[in-house]
Amino acid sequence: MDISVIISLLNEDESIPELHDWLVQVMTAHNYTYEIIFIDDGSTDNSWTVIQQLAGENPNVRAIKFRRNYGKSAAIHLGFEAAKGDIVITMDADLQDSPDEIPAFVDMMREGNWDLVSGWKKKRFDPVFTKNIPSKLYNWTARRVSGLSLHDFNCGLKAYKLDVVKSIEVYGEMHRYIPVIAQNAGFRRITEKPVLHQKRKYGYSKFGLSRFVNGLLDLLSITFITRFSKKPMHFFGTMGIISGLLGGFIVMWLLGEKLYKLAMHETLREVTDQPLFYIALTAIILGVQLFLTGFLAELVSRSSTDRNHYLVESRI
Repeated sequence: MDISVIISLLNEDESIPELHDWLVQVMTAHNYTYEIIFIDDGSTDNSWTVIQQLAGENPNVRAIKFRRNYGKSAAIHLGFEAAKGDIVITMDADLQDSPDEIPAFVDMMREGNWDLVSGWKKKRFDPVFTKNIPSKLYNWTARRVSGLSLHDFNCGLKAYKLDVVKSIEVYGEMHRYIPVIAQNAGFRRITEKPVLHQKRKYGYSKFGLSRFVNGLLDLLSITFITRFSKKPMHFFGTMGIISGLLGGFIVMWLLGEKLYKLAMHETLREVTDQPLFYIALTAIILGVQLFLTGFLAELVSRSSTDRNHYLVESRI
């Protein structure tokens, strides 16, 4: 099979039939063998009824329904597990992603042998102050932290090799950082492609401003996990040593100052009366706690059943 199209949706019953017909038209025009996987993430409208009807009419349509809303990451991960096509396409169901972009993604994947091609909405039709500007700041931060030079991490339109989607796990709200997860798994041939962003035709956006705060927290989480999940002592131990040494240096300074003033017969101030003493004490305690945290995290990591989970590309 050439292509699997994964579409996660929530209350999009108005746009689903139009999206389905548009996808079928594109697939037929380019003679692709394909499957369309609709994943209903706990919709409360008629989305599931519409999908069931499409699956009954088109044997290339597969339908999955969650009992309740689990989030986009869970839906995408389930779609990845179900996908069978050599190239896997993810896109949103709101018609803001154009199916006409798919052939260019497929050609780019095949000709360049890319592992992942991410869409880039250069020109957006979203509100400037509530979405465009926060999105630019968010993507700039994501580039700096992750080291991936992508302009639009959160674009729903992406293309993957089948090996990529079968090798990674998407959880929480980490769908924004699938390129980062893929890179950490060893798939480093990642690029982007400018895509047309269309105005929303039906319904309304399901994501508010809170997604940018959550996105930043998730970015910090995924960065920590990808860098230190197998070696937590390197992070906590280093921070603990720095904090402990800082506290120790302050204590030595205070003691040295006291001995100097005793020798010079100068007026002494009790060490415990000085704010620096309590700063030093706090730094030492914090250093010990960080070091012990790293030690315990290291024990947990060493005891994990997947501590030696590696992806093997080939064997001879």
